[in-house]
Formats: sequence, structure tokens, C-alpha cells
Amino acid sequence: MADNTWLVAGLGNPGPGYAGNRHNVGQMVLSVLAARMGGSFKSHKSHAAVLEGRLGIGGPRVVLAKPLTYMNLTGGPVSALCRFYDIAADHVAAVHDEIDIPFNAIKLKTGGGEGGHNGLRDISKAIGTRDYLRVRVGVGRPPGRQDAADHVLRDFSAAEKKDLPILLEEAADAVEELILQGLVSAQQKFHSSAG
Repeated sequence: MADNTWLVAGLGNPGPGYAGNRHNVGQMVLSVLAARMGGSFKSHKSHAAVLEGRLGIGGPRVVLAKPLTYMNLTGGPVSALCRFYDIAADHVAAVHDEIDIPFNAIKLKTGGGEGGHNGLRDISKAIGTRDYLRVRVGVGRPPGRQDAADHVLRDFSAAEKKDLPILLEEAADAVEELILQGLVSAQQKFHSSAG
């Protein structure tokens, strides 16, 4: 089963107070994917809300997961789900906010550093490797001297909210392309000169 099973983890913080934050864009993308798959999230013993399904008819099996822990404790649920579903790191994709990419841009990579992102740092520590896939959704750098943590823990601006649905759809497309066609194809399709 595990060879063709993917774990897609949407990073964020739990609760309605954080739901619209830039830091929760990963979970917003997973909501789009869940709607496309026609399913709903169910509570799982791993401290995550999980949806199991397939990408397309006869497509690869996908486990969508929204950890129910705070961002800096994301690794526990991701590691538990990897063990539960017997999924290797090369079939794990973390969907997360990225301040080093402009708003409205998406970039994908495998491995590398965490860039100060506490959710990624905790996943790397919990699964014992940095060699998993990342779907990086650009939220832009904070304006002026605003602290990066304050920036990501605020909701998108009014102007950004107008374009946010398009960004979420494109990020969901990027996840699907990554799983169905591979990293190189997804990078070629979604990387632009921006960022």
C-alpha cells in the first residue's frame, strides 16, 4: 500500500482565531484539495484531522492531514501518520507559508533548510530527515520593520484576500502535479521568475 500512498500535511495553528492567518495557508490549501476529492476531514488518533482518498480515478492514494497541534509541534502528528500509513519521507509533502516568496507565488522543493519555519523544523526532527517535499506558498515579507512572526500570525490583507482563492487553487494544482507528475514537472509548471 505504502509505495503509492502520499501524505500531504497542511501546516497551521489550530482553532478559529488562527484560521485566516498567513501561517495557516497550508491548511487552506488542504481544504481546497478536500473539496476536490469530495471528502471531509475526520479526527485521527495522531492528533490530526485526516482525509483519505485518491487523486482521480485509480490515481495514487493520498492522505490529507491538518495537524491539530500548534505549528511548532507539527512533527508529532506527521511522524505518527508516517508510521500509521507506512509512508516514507520521499512521499511526504508539507504545504506551508513562505515569507521569502512573494504573495501569489508558489515554489516546490525537496529537502534543504527550514528557513526559520518552526513547523518544518519540527517535522525534520520528528521524522529524522529534511528530505521530504515542500510546497511553499508565498506570503511575502513583512512590511517595514514588522516582525516576521507578527506578519505570519496576521490575516491576509484586504487586497491579498481578493487574490487568495486563486492562489489556493494554484497551490492545490501544484500538490496534484507534484504527486501525479513528479517534482521536476511541478517546478517547471509553477516556478516563475518571481521570488
